[in-house]
Amino acid sequence: MIDKIRVSSTALFPGLAVAVTLGLAASFLGEHYGAPTMLFALLLGMALNFLYENEKTAPGVNFAGCEVLRLGVALLGLRIAIGDVMAVGWEALVVIAVGIGTTIGFGILLARAFGLKSVFGGLTGGAVAICGASAAMALSAVLPDGKDKEQNTIFAVIGVTSLSTLAMIFYPMIAGALSLDDGAAGLFLGGTIHDVAQVVGAGYSISEQAGDTSTLVKLIRVAFLVPVVFIFALIFRSKNVGSTRSKILPLFLVGFAFFVLLNSYVSIPADVKNFFVTASRFMLVTAIAAIGLKSNLRELAKVGLRPILLMVMETGWIAVIILGYIVAF
Repeated sequence: MIDKIRVSSTALFPGLAVAVTLGLAASFLGEHYGAPTMLFALLLGMALNFLYENEKTAPGVNFAGCEVLRLGVALLGLRIAIGDVMAVGWEALVVIAVGIGTTIGFGILLARAFGLKSVFGGLTGGAVAICGASAAMALSAVLPDGKDKEQNTIFAVIGVTSLSTLAMIFYPMIAGALSLDDGAAGLFLGGTIHDVAQVVGAGYSISEQAGDTSTLVKLIRVAFLVPVVFIFALIFRSKNVGSTRSKILPLFLVGFAFFVLLNSYVSIPADVKNFFVTASRFMLVTAIAAIGLKSNLRELAKVGLRPILLMVMETGWIAVIILGYIVAF
């Protein structure tokens, strides 16, 4: 048994080491140049795609893009507490739920109208609606395997990260133009911007209260990852027969829910929680670097204009939903 474990770890080490190294490089670049770390990780991985073609590195890269990804998503639960969710109020929870559900549905319908696959519309819609690159990777983990899966995931990550960065710049201007107070501005930013980091940047650029509110609202959107991934897993269960993903409830999703409950009802020392939250983020960065390593730029270049327009319209849709609620009420 020990020999099998040793052989397995030896086979995984080269590729896993490459993915971790790229993750560290992306984290360094993100911290020092103020650009999205996830995007750096993806681009670095894509630039070194030739490494994945080596049979010595492929197993470890595959492990990083799958198992490390799932563990990172599970640990995201430590960022959310049930009490924080309930403190927002049922009306805000309803509008957030409506925004998420209709954005995913809109993405699926629009994808069909554009001649794209429904699964791609669901993937991009979920990424836009919930938590950007992290949601794209979590949803990808329960989608059926296919030749387009990695390409679709990469495109979703690039698109949602780019749009989130643009939103971080322009949405505070929109909030100012509409004379939104700090609470309303926080709801708008947290309810519409895709990635957590960009939400934080946009919110605190207005005020401390807007930053606190936007971050809380964003984390509530992250909590919707559980039911959405569960629904996706049920829908695609029949297409994953024979795969470990054919289980009704993916293990990483159970882990996510467990950590939410743990964070809600157990007093975890701040240093311990920060360690695991940081570890979760690095795991996701490492996973996206691995996905980049598995990508093929020539195939990605064939994507065309329609998927870009799809994601822009999904982004506009959720913004209209949240702003419509704020203006009406």
